[in-house]
Amino acid sequence: MELTTILNQCYPQPGFVYLKARFRSDKKAIEVPIRPRQGSKAVCGRCEKPAPGYDTLPARLFEFIPFWGFAVFLIYPRRRVQCPDCGIGAEKLPWSAGKQHSTQAHLLFLAHWARKLSWTEVAVSFHSSWDRVHDAVEYVVEWGLQRRTLESIFAIGVDEIQYAKGHKYLTLVYQIDRECIRLLWVGKERTIESFQGFFRVIGEKVAAEILFVCSDMWKPYLDVIGEKCVNALHILDRFHIMAKMSKALDEVRAQETKRLIRDGYQPLLKKSRWCVLKRKENLTAKQQVRLRDLLRYNLQTVRAYLLKEDFQQFWTYSSPVWAGKFLDFWCHQVMRSRIEPMKKFARTLREHRELLLNYFKARKEFSSGVVEGLNNKAKVVMRRSYGFRTFRVLELALYHSLAKLPEPTMTHEFF
Repeated sequence: MELTTILNQCYPQPGFVYLKARFRSDKKAIEVPIRPRQGSKAVCGRCEKPAPGYDTLPARLFEFIPFWGFAVFLIYPRRRVQCPDCGIGAEKLPWSAGKQHSTQAHLLFLAHWARKLSWTEVAVSFHSSWDRVHDAVEYVVEWGLQRRTLESIFAIGVDEIQYAKGHKYLTLVYQIDRECIRLLWVGKERTIESFQGFFRVIGEKVAAEILFVCSDMWKPYLDVIGEKCVNALHILDRFHIMAKMSKALDEVRAQETKRLIRDGYQPLLKKSRWCVLKRKENLTAKQQVRLRDLLRYNLQTVRAYLLKEDFQQFWTYSSPVWAGKFLDFWCHQVMRSRIEPMKKFARTLREHRELLLNYFKARKEFSSGVVEGLNNKAKVVMRRSYGFRTFRVLELALYHSLAKLPEPTMTHEFF
C-alpha cells in the first residue's frame, strides 16, 4: 500500500490529486506532490467562488503529520486566479488556511499534543519548532473563539492568579454551570478595567441573564458585579473567607509568640502554627497531641482557635435566616474577645453580611471550589512550560487548555 493511497483514504482533497510520494535527497523527509484534478476550477481565496486561472506561483511546501519518524511535506504550486469580484489573488487551498506553512491536519495534531505536553516537548517529539506549535495553538484558539457560543451562561466565578514575579496578576472568569464548566475570559492585570473587558466581550444581554456570581471580597469586583450583573445573586468566595480567618488566627499566634518570648515565659506556641490552622480531621497524630497540650492553657491563640472552630458551624446551616442569626451571635462573641485581628475579621463579615448569606439563598449549589480547582489547572498549564515569555502566549495556552473551544472537524482523527 502506497502513502498516496493512505492519504486519499484519510485526508482526501476534492479537486486535487496526490502524485507519487518520494524521499527527499537526505532521506529524512517524504515529499508528496499535488496537482489540480483535470477540469477542476480554482476557488478565489477571498470570496470563495470559482474563478479562471491567471498564472502559477512557485511550488511551496506544506508540512503534514510525521510518518514513522519521517517529516512529510505536501508540495503544490499555488494558482493565482482572476476573480471578477476580487481581482487577481491566490486560490483557496482546502488543506491550508491563509499563509500557513502547515496543513490543517498538522496544526490540529500539534495543538492536540500541546494540551498534554509542554510546547517545547511537542516540537522536539514531532520534529517541528516551538514557533510552529505556537502557530498551531493560535490557529485553533482563534478559530474556536470566533465560533464559541456565549449564550445561556447562568453562573460565573471570577478570581485572580499570579503569573509572574513582581505582583503581575491575571483576572480569570469561568462559567461554573453544572452543565458547562469552562474558562470564559483572561484579562491582563487585576484592575477594574480588565474585569470590565469581560462584560464588553459578552455584551449587556448575556450579562443580564447571569443569575449567580462567585468572587472574593475585593471591592472593585463587588462594584463591577453590582453594576453589570443586575439580576445576579452575588455569592462571596468561601475559600477566601476562611483564608482571611486563618490569616487573622496566624497573626494572633505570631504576636503572642513574640510577647511570650519578650516577657521571659516558656515558648509554648513554638512549632504550633499548623496545629491551629489545619482542620481537626487533617491533623497528624503528632499534631493532635501538640494541639491537646496547647488547649490546656488560657492563651489568646487558643481562644482564637476555638472561635475559628465554632465558625465552621456557619457552613452547616441550610436556612439563610438561621445562618444569619448564628453569624450575628458569633461576631458578637468575637467583638467581646479583645483579640484585635479576630475583631477586624468579624467587622469584615458584618460589612458583607448579605453577600455571605447569598450562599444559603443559592442552596449551596454554587461556590468557589470549582473556581479554585480551575485556578490550579491554570497554574499547571503555566508550570508545565516553566512560564511563558509574553502575556499573549499565556493567554493562548489557557484558552486552549481550559476554554473547551470548538475545533475544526477532519475526515480522519490522527490522534
